[in-house]
Amino acid sequence: MILATDLDGTFLAGSDEQKQELYQKFFLDQYLSLVFVSGRGLASILPLFEMASMPRPHFIICDVGATVVKGDSLEAVEPLQSLIEERWPGKESVTQALADIKGLQPQEVPQQRRCSYFYNNTTDIDALKLRVQQLGCDLILSAGKFADVLPTGINKGFSLQRLAKQFLFATDKILVAGDTFNDLSLFNTGYKGVVVGNAEPGLRDATAALHTIYHAREEGAGGILEAMQHFDLPGIPQK
Repeated sequence: MILATDLDGTFLAGSDEQKQELYQKFFLDQYLSLVFVSGRGLASILPLFEMASMPRPHFIICDVGATVVKGDSLEAVEPLQSLIEERWPGKESVTQALADIKGLQPQEVPQQRRCSYFYNNTTDIDALKLRVQQLGCDLILSAGKFADVLPTGINKGFSLQRLAKQFLFATDKILVAGDTFNDLSLFNTGYKGVVVGNAEPGLRDATAALHTIYHAREEGAGGILEAMQHFDLPGIPQK
């Protein structure tokens, strides 16, 4: 099994007991693989590995899909990373184009090949969408307050699918997991997926008709464990 999971609200959420049970699986079962798929920048993911209980992922997809590295060496996955880079107009161009959009505040977090903002009820969303389109970029809104500007066509789902193709993942063994609207592209891949119990209502609504998606009752890690049992994906038995 390959678990491709969001971090905040998903892999990092749930009770301590649920997280311990889930994390231990990746230390004990050589047939389980892990991919982090996060909105965080790489610099804010690395401190997680100082926790003894945190399993090391085989790959990290971060910056909402705009950065893809190997989990052990942190080397960029090529040619995927270069493809993403070619589609990015640059932070300065994006910042200048959106400077006068009311209610838009930059997120002061590490980020590469994307620009992330907070927005509020004063923000002219139509104007924001138009400016982003003119830049040749994509806009992802989530949780009623986050706005991510990304290279065109780039998102979590796109990067995971390219990674799966390049490294010959068994797609029927992939389980994706998430909790916010910026995870929607993961669920649109056609892979098995779990929307965890604490997910934002918009994501639950958007995935309600997808037959490959399981809507868990438990939050975070507990929801992932619930889905693994539902799909019968605890790992591949040793021969």
